[in-house]
Amino acid sequence: MFIRVDPWLNCILVLTTRKQLFRNQRLVSVVFSGIVSNMSTDDKFEQEHSARLEDHFLTRRQFLGRAGMGFGALSLAALLGENFFGSTAQAAENATLLPRAPHFPAKAKHVVHIFAQGAPSHVDTWDYKPSLARYDGKSIPNMDGVAMASPFKFEKKGKAGIEVSEVFPKLGEMVDDLCLVKSCYTDIPAHEVATVFMNTGNTRLARPSLGSWVLYGLGTENQNMPGYVSLRPGGLPPGGSSNWQSSFLPGVYQGVSINTKITAVDQLIANIRNKYSSLDEQRRQLDLVHKLNELHSQNLQKDAALEARLESYEMAFKMQTEATDAFDISKEPQLVRDAYGRTSQGNQLLIARRLIERGVRFVQVWAGGWDHHQDIEDRLPERAKEIDQPLAAFIADLKQRGLFDSTLVVWGGEFGRKPVRDRNGGDNPGRDHNAKAFTTLLAGGGVKRGMTYGATDEFGAAAVENKVHIHDLHATILALLGFDHTKLTYRYNGRDFRLTDVSGNVVKPVIA
Repeated sequence: MFIRVDPWLNCILVLTTRKQLFRNQRLVSVVFSGIVSNMSTDDKFEQEHSARLEDHFLTRRQFLGRAGMGFGALSLAALLGENFFGSTAQAAENATLLPRAPHFPAKAKHVVHIFAQGAPSHVDTWDYKPSLARYDGKSIPNMDGVAMASPFKFEKKGKAGIEVSEVFPKLGEMVDDLCLVKSCYTDIPAHEVATVFMNTGNTRLARPSLGSWVLYGLGTENQNMPGYVSLRPGGLPPGGSSNWQSSFLPGVYQGVSINTKITAVDQLIANIRNKYSSLDEQRRQLDLVHKLNELHSQNLQKDAALEARLESYEMAFKMQTEATDAFDISKEPQLVRDAYGRTSQGNQLLIARRLIERGVRFVQVWAGGWDHHQDIEDRLPERAKEIDQPLAAFIADLKQRGLFDSTLVVWGGEFGRKPVRDRNGGDNPGRDHNAKAFTTLLAGGGVKRGMTYGATDEFGAAAVENKVHIHDLHATILALLGFDHTKLTYRYNGRDFRLTDVSGNVVKPVIA
């Protein structure tokens, strides 16, 4: 008896006797002789390096001889378990949003990341550089272009005497509650790459987002709400959904993206209410889908994308009652609405506060529009005004409600801006991209108040003192949540992955 290992040529039947094998081999040889005679040199070279006919047929003894050792490996795999070889199937099955304890007592329980996408100019907002005024219009040593003095006045604010730009009058009044990390830097000054890097800790491959890692580590306090919500105004940002995805983490940890440009609650979350089926009927439908998925997993394999989709269905079902209330800011008193400012940014931060109150673990607020290559004197104040009052009101509101100490607030962009004029700016110039320096604002959640950390050079061109890389920033955020970033890992494809890759140091001086 002979065993056919691979399908090969439709004209060859499954072989059962030695005589049939020889007969078919002669047939194929005749066919091949005609083909080879018409081959070009390249075709013959390819044919000579292809699998031979005899490689596709084995006697029973040959098959058992070659495959016999493999049976031992299969038995060993059954004894040791799937995870010994790096499989994540079992981990995916055990994925849950139930609250979990961190590695050590946490300073913060929630995170609100206000992402100023587009890269705010640090030398025009938080990092005062008087040398730029002295060199205005002149060349800066070791830099191309001429210096551009900030068109905005800086004034010392608070007990700490921290210089704050006039574009942030409200936040300037609260500077004693803030920690300014002035020595941040990143790897690549390109918006899409740097945006994904800030949100996932990787510049090239799709990796779990910061919010997904936090949710994976801590779970969430409210099982009827998403543990991770991304509030974005309008279309997808650079990098798209990569910024809030769970990647190889189980789908239950991915972010729920909400388009806050829509104000009506029923439209804010698409299809939040089912007009055609009762809750009981929807529950039966979801249970059936889960059973079908389980059959698919048993008979074929687990599909990460399918798991993520099912989890989104499950969460949508749970959100029908509680989420509609959380996103309905019309229930807030008029004084509160006025304090936040009746703007898109104000609405986002008011929703963020309502989500935190309901136990949501990680809220990301997208606040783009900071890409000022030109007209910075006119455009930057307008953009700063959009966040100044809402963020100041948000911090004050958290303090009043007793949530400030348990909520870590992060504001910042993906990189900074150069101290020289952008050559494309014309008469009203702006600033070009700068990966070597930018400022990140931290507040609440175990962070020291009224302090600055790190410094850039005299022109703000590069971080030079107590430099903080993106991995360091992420490590610090995880530390405030009670995690050793080197131990918050997930095994995938035989390797333990983490948010900070193989780098990152906790910035301990900023932790209270």
